[in-house]
Amino acid sequence: DPQSLLSDLRDILNEAHHFNYLNRIYGVLYFADGYFFQCLEGDQTTIMQLFEKIKKDKRHEQIHAFPARNVEQGLFQDWSMKFVRKNSAISIFFQQLGQESFNPYLLNKDSICAFIPLLAEIEMDQVS
Repeated sequence: DPQSLLSDLRDILNEAHHFNYLNRIYGVLYFADGYFFQCLEGDQTTIMQLFEKIKKDKRHEQIHAFPARNVEQGLFQDWSMKFVRKNSAISIFFQQLGQESFNPYLLNKDSICAFIPLLAEIEMDQVS
């Protein structure tokens, strides 16, 4: 149901903005082709606690965690939670990987290192 998805998305983003701001967590949430992708930056312990909470949230299904890695300079420090919806640059990125559409399960260690900076470059969207 698209209306319920939109409502859940608004709720998730509102919760994320509030929690992340208070806990100095930054990140991006991308949604396209029926999939979500999220990247979080901040204190590793806080992020791991947040991830455990996300896994217990009934609004989330089939969660896959990519290996965490340390970065010297974060890409999302301007956003407590940046939201990006389906975007042509990301469609092209996945086509170059040989995929017809966005599917985060198909990302590997190398492609994810190129995908995350692409998300940082794209303008933020509003949930209407």
